[in-house]
Amino acid sequence: MAKNEPVTIKKYANRRLYNTGTSTYVTLEDLASMVKAGDDFLVYDAKSGDDITRSVLTQIIFEQENKDGQNLLPVSFLRQLIRFYGDSMQLLVPRYLELSIDTLSKEQDRLRQQLSTAIGVNPLVAPFEQHIRRNMDLFEKAFSMFSPFARREDGEAAAEAKPQPAETAGTPAAAPPAGDLDELKNQLAAMQKKIESLSRK
Repeated sequence: MAKNEPVTIKKYANRRLYNTGTSTYVTLEDLASMVKAGDDFLVYDAKSGDDITRSVLTQIIFEQENKDGQNLLPVSFLRQLIRFYGDSMQLLVPRYLELSIDTLSKEQDRLRQQLSTAIGVNPLVAPFEQHIRRNMDLFEKAFSMFSPFARREDGEAAAEAKPQPAETAGTPAAAPPAGDLDELKNQLAAMQKKIESLSRK
């Protein structure tokens, strides 16, 4: 097996997890250690063969959050995250979170150095806020470039400045263009590439 190939973990009906790379049974704590060490893995249901990696990683986070002093996810963040489920913003949230955590990971050494040399309360608040604002600016800039809604608002603003002909009696108003949501979905990939290019500048 190639070094960078994810290890296969099988989960059995008795909830036991089997590491096929080491031929040993492992626990969620073992998998958490693998993640921290940079060892990628994929978890499959031993019976159905379904990929359940996301579910298992979520269980690991749940276990870590229940440890004293290990909380990473503020209650306000969890509540807002729940609100995004089923919302139109659900299309954008995953990529935004991925970009934010990727930026934090790349600069964690510099932030640790600031933590070790800073004096006062919450020395990392300012750097974190800078990263958050930067990510929001990048995301909003990319979204405005590709969003059909933003372009329509600009067009409507320009149209309002021009005199409009009176509507003919009995003639229904024109329906708004269809397919806005589909167009937005189709542009997400392009928007993600734009975000990545902006973050590298």
